[in-house]
This record gives sequence, C-alpha cells and structure tokens, in this order.
Amino acid sequence: MSARPIPIPPLNTALDTAVLSSQSSSLPIWDRLSQWASENKAVVYTIAGVAVVVTGAGVVYYRSGSQTSSNESTSEEKKKASKKERRKAKKEKEKEKERAPQESQTTPDEEPKSKPPTVESDPLENLPQINESTVETLSDQDRKDYASTLKAAGNKAYGDKSYNDAIELYGKAILCKPDPIFYSNRAACYNALGNWDKVVEDTSAALALDNEYVKALNRRANAYEHLERYSEALLDYTASCIIDEFRNGQSSNSVERLLKKVAEAKGKAILDGKEKKLPSPTFVTNYLQSFRPRPRPEGLDDNAELDEGSGKGKLRAGLVAMEKKTGEGYDAASAAFDKALELRDLGEHEAFAYNMRGTFRYLRGENADALKDLDRSVELQPSLTQSYIKRASMHLELGNRDGAAQDFEKAMEQKQDDPDIYYHRAQLHFILGEFADAAKDYQKSIDLDKDFIFSHIQLGVTQYKMGSIASSMATFRRCIKNFDKTPDVYNYYGELLLDQQKYSEAIEKFETAIEMEKQTKPLGMNVLPLINKALALFQWKQDFQEAEKLCQKALIIDPECDIAVATMAQLLLQQGKVTDALKYFERAAELSRTEGEIVNALSYAEATRTQLEVQEKYPKLRDKLQGQGMGSQLGGAGMR
Repeated sequence: MSARPIPIPPLNTALDTAVLSSQSSSLPIWDRLSQWASENKAVVYTIAGVAVVVTGAGVVYYRSGSQTSSNESTSEEKKKASKKERRKAKKEKEKEKERAPQESQTTPDEEPKSKPPTVESDPLENLPQINESTVETLSDQDRKDYASTLKAAGNKAYGDKSYNDAIELYGKAILCKPDPIFYSNRAACYNALGNWDKVVEDTSAALALDNEYVKALNRRANAYEHLERYSEALLDYTASCIIDEFRNGQSSNSVERLLKKVAEAKGKAILDGKEKKLPSPTFVTNYLQSFRPRPRPEGLDDNAELDEGSGKGKLRAGLVAMEKKTGEGYDAASAAFDKALELRDLGEHEAFAYNMRGTFRYLRGENADALKDLDRSVELQPSLTQSYIKRASMHLELGNRDGAAQDFEKAMEQKQDDPDIYYHRAQLHFILGEFADAAKDYQKSIDLDKDFIFSHIQLGVTQYKMGSIASSMATFRRCIKNFDKTPDVYNYYGELLLDQQKYSEAIEKFETAIEMEKQTKPLGMNVLPLINKALALFQWKQDFQEAEKLCQKALIIDPECDIAVATMAQLLLQQGKVTDALKYFERAAELSRTEGEIVNALSYAEATRTQLEVQEKYPKLRDKLQGQGMGSQLGGAGMR
C-alpha cells in the first residue's frame, strides 16, 4: 500500500509529507491511482502507442505491451524479427553511419565526440571552388560529387576541431545539395561553439527536409534547453524517443529532466498567483481525524455562557463549525479562529487558539505562518502535545527530518503516554520506509488506546507493506469485528483485497463503506470508497462508463477532491480522450496545496500535452504506431 498518508507528494523530495499526520484515508488509494503518493509505484498510460510511466524521478517512456524498458530488447524479440525487418534495420544502421560527425549524442555541457574522416586521401586538398554564382553552372552530377567532397572535408575539419572551417565547408556542401545531414553536421559545429541560436536554425532546416531525423531532433532539443526554451526541448526529445523506438537511454533521461523543468517553471508561476485556500473537505476531514477525538476544552462547551462576539466566543464558534465536516463548515471555522486571535482576550485558551489557527494555515499551505502559530502555542502551553505533533509534520514536509524527530521527543517529555504521539511518529517511520519501527509505534498507540480505529488500519497496512499478508488480513478481520460500524475499515480492507485482485470481494467492501458513509455523513461523506470502486471496476471489467459515473458522483459531493480529479484524468486518457484528460490534470494542479504538489500534477499535464503535440506534428508516426497494434493499454491502476 501507499507509503504516504498524503494526497499529492512533492516530486523533488524523498521526504515528501504534505500531510504526514493525515489519517490514512488518502494513503492507499494513491498507491493505485498514481505515483503522486508513492515512490514505489507508477501509472502507465498510452498515447499513440507510447506508454508513459510517471515515477518519483519523472517520466519514463516504455513500449506498450512490454514489461521492460523500451531501450532494451530481449533475445526473444530478436528471434521473432522477420528477415525483412532485419534487412531494414541493417539499412538504417548503414544510413546512420553516413551521418558523421553529428550522430554522437550531446547533452548540456558536453561537446559531441569528434570522428576521423572517412576518406583515405586528405579531403582538404583540391577542393572545388563553390559559391552562389558558380554552383548555378554545375550539372546535377557535379553538384552531388562536389557536395560529397565538401562534406568529407567538413568532417575532417570538425574532427580537427576547426569548427569555423567546418562550418564554411558544410555551407558550401549545402549550396551544392541541401541535405539534412549537411545542415545537422553544421549544427554540430555551432553546438561545439555554443552558438545555440544557430544550432536551432540549422537543425530546423534539417528537420524541414526530414522531420524524423532523430539526431537533428536531439541536437535541437539540446540547444533549446540551453536557451531555456524547455517546452520546445521537451517536445523534441519526446519525438526523438518515439521515432527512435526508445533505443537511446540518454534521450529518455532528457525527457525526464525536461519534464521536471517545465513543470517546475509553470508550477512556480501558478503558486505565485495562487489564492491560499483550504483543500477539499475530504482532505481536511482526513487530516483532522488523524488526531483522537477529544472533548472541547473546559469553558468552550455548549453550556458555557460566552459573548459570541468575543475571542472565546469566536473560538467556540470555530469548533462548532469544524464539527460539521463540510467545506462551508471548515471555511467558517478557519475564519472564526483568525477572528478569535484578532479579538484576543482568550485567557487560558490562547495556546489552543494558536494551535487551531496554525492547523488551518497549514491546511491552506501557509507553512511559515503555521509554524509561527505552533511555536507560540508551545511557548504558552508546553503541555499541549498536539502542537508539537503538528509542528513535526510541518518540519518533515519542509525536509527537516531532525526537526520532526526533536518535536516528537519534546512531546513525549510532556506526556509520554499520549497515544497520538506514537501514531504520528509511526507515520514518519512509514513515510521513510522504516516499517518495523512504524509497526512498533502503531502497536504502542493501540496499547495506549485501543479504540482509535486508524491505529489498527495503519498497522494492517504496514504489515502488508512488510510482506506479512496473513497478519495484515487478520488485523483487518479483527477491525471489522471490533469496528463493524466504521466505513473506513471496509474501505481499506477492500483496498488490500483489490491489490490481491480479489475484485468481487473488494467491491463488496467498497459498497459497504459507501452505504455507511451515506447513512452517517450524508452532507460530508468521504468520497474515497466511490473512487476505489471506480478503480476496481476499471481494473476488473474495463468498465469505463460506470467508473466515470462514480468519479463524477464523487466530484459532485466534493468538487475539489484532487484524487477524484486525477482518477477521472486517468480514465479519460485510457479511452483516448486526451484533450479532456489534459483539462483534468491541469485542474489537479489548481487544487494542489504546495509547489511540490503542483509540480507533480503538472508533470502529468505536460507529459499528456507533449504527447498530444507529437501526435499532431507527426501524423505518419502516429498512424504507424497504431497500425502496429500498439494502441492504448494500461495495466491495472493497482500496485506495481
């Protein structure tokens, strides 16, 4: 199951913890939905016969119908190749040899490797005198012969690193015969000199003559990257990967690198102009439920006589609104906590008020302000261990693992028998893949308070991750026996069954969870069982129609549920509805809380957009791939 109790983890950190402390409701589903919540899983989608795997490191391209990377070929595949295909491959190989010197793969900060001339005599001797005037007097055969001679001379000059001489010689060869090889070779010279605009100019001329010229695509992509034209570089590298049938690992790595750069650039722009607001009610509820329910502090209960316009009155109003577990309720609670601290006069409840305002600031993605509030909370009331726990999760989200560990230690110094401390410290261990330590802390949390359901659920998930399937199943069966009225138990047990491809049993559990959610929380139901059922139907029966209906229903209930949005994008993509899928991926970016989350969402969007552009730019390639039977294929959206 998922290693992270968060909706969308940052792409660029191994300690991704957007909501470390959140209850596990968002934890397993993302394992099957996408890499957005697991460093060990990947979602594969296919456009024009190209499967794209989004991982924590970026995007890797694979050939459809193969479990191995497309730049690898098995001996079995070689055996199956027809004589005609082998002859064709040999011919292509010979053609590539003619394209010296520019066939060496270049990457940023690397010069192309020089190659020796391919003619026996000195190619720089007895060169024809060519200019725009004299070339008009030559016959077609003379032009062809002279072009070959000048190209060989250019290769020699290039090999000697006489790049300006080579540029002149290739230019004369082009006058005789406008050949894509000559343009690309001259671009190699400009590449060595760092003249990136000229590289783009010459490779574009080469591609105008041969739009599937892989080496020219790679060289232009490299130049675009140096010019910081990342979207164009990504498009060229993507086209190169597809045309070259993924044989060049360096190009595939470049796609990953560029995808991240494009997403980061756009993500920063989105974040700068993004309104800070609460995430979906599902997200907020899951986070708040990760702490054991406690009665309101004394003096803030319903019977207390408080001026509703006072600081204490606003603090109580916020707690009442929060209990509704709806989007409107959470917005009202956030505003009330802000007002309470503005009005002051909170007395013994001031530390608690800072805790609650810090909580909602954190949920809005205002980490710096949230940390200040929690700092103030622990200064005023060190015994309020929840403030340490919440601050620990924020430290971890910011990559400060030591700070998180220190806060857990400080919390234990205040109250060693607080079960929430062990539960959330277990979450930290879980995220870091320290499953044995996580299991110990979850068990300790249970020993201190056996009535908190999520400790049991997380223990079962951890056992599953450790490979103790029988123990995990036993834990969930005990959960169902002891918490038979809690929908979360059925939802997560269903996820484990789904991972084992026990589809019928899994769907039965999801349906039970859905009915319980309807009965107990009609206005603020958790939509994750609906999404889980959608994924189960898709994996089991490829029932796109019913899966889409369930996702749409989830979005009606919780329009800002990022998981439902991403699931819809995946389902649309599998049906070839690429443009619609792209809209949902972009919507997922809008719903993200942090820069890292936005980058992840945009990585999907940019991969989808780029593949769509490749299809439009290379219709022959698209048709060829489809003709080879490499249509859209997706392995189950489950764990990989």
